[in-house]
Amino acid sequence: VQYVESGGGLVQPGGSLRLSCVASGFRFEIDDMSWYRRTPGKGYDLVATLPRRNGASAILPDSVKGRFTASRDNAKNTLYLQMNNLKPDDTAVYHCRRTFMSDPWGQGTQVTVSA
Repeated sequence: VQYVESGGGLVQPGGSLRLSCVASGFRFEIDDMSWYRRTPGKGYDLVATLPRRNGASAILPDSVKGRFTASRDNAKNTLYLQMNNLKPDDTAVYHCRRTFMSDPWGQGTQVTVSA
């Protein structure tokens, strides 16, 4: 199982980024997938959960609801996270993984929100 995240960067507050995650080593289309973020001292927080069906609505915590959207393309084994109106508190390393599975983490992609 492998995850390769990309799309992070440095952005000013209020800006946007679109993250991608390409997964391999399992049948992507039969698993729920999630985005997580990791910050020093806080561990991993769940950012979005996507049911396995293409087009299904993502489940988002209140902290990002209305600002983040998540989607998936099962034909490409790819997960996306569109992040709008970014805040400094969104600064973290973002990862994707099968929901509630103990897969190895990918390298993640760093998102830094700063003026």
